[in-house]
Amino acid sequence: MLQHVYERASQARYVHKLVIATDDRRIFDAARSFGAQVRMTRTDHLSGTDRVAEIASAEPAQVVVNIQGDEPLLDPAAIDAAVLALTSDPDVPMATLSKRIEHPAEIADPNVVKVVTNRSGDAIYFSRCPIPYVREGRAMHHKHIGLYVYRRDFLLGYPTLPVGPLERAECLEQLRALENGHRIRVAETDYDSLGVDTPADLERVNSLFEPSLALRTE
Repeated sequence: MLQHVYERASQARYVHKLVIATDDRRIFDAARSFGAQVRMTRTDHLSGTDRVAEIASAEPAQVVVNIQGDEPLLDPAAIDAAVLALTSDPDVPMATLSKRIEHPAEIADPNVVKVVTNRSGDAIYFSRCPIPYVREGRAMHHKHIGLYVYRRDFLLGYPTLPVGPLERAECLEQLRALENGHRIRVAETDYDSLGVDTPADLERVNSLFEPSLALRTE
């Protein structure tokens, strides 16, 4: 799974260097086995952003992408869309992705994080609850795709931002930026995130891989 994510991310046009960050020796050894650059980090990080910030502090890159290691169906074009959302506006310190929700059951699912934006495409709020709440008429709902792009200076300062009540209540680290007055640009994508968190998720991903592998061998 890790190798699939690494290889897909390497196909993104605007990613020039990939580093796998981990505090687990098993992941370190797995990454080294397929030739990836990998670095061990401290074990006391509270979030993935904190871990990425540690690695970024030793790198000269001015734009840093945080890619989850459990999404083997990652679309390289989605990475590029998030990067462009950040680099197209010099005043934006952080960017991420969203996708229009097509299955109504996801709207009420607390494991599917929803996001609402303003007219400029900046996030107003992220929540596990249905947002917007539809009292009358109809509304379009968007799920948040957990891929982040940061400007270096902002990322390095992120671990020092105070954790607020909204982040604590929702357990969503991106709310730290909003609670401290920072903008998050949100780019819409057709990529539908599928993280592998359970054995059932793994079975689903394997079933999606099989048809594509069959096409390659024909």
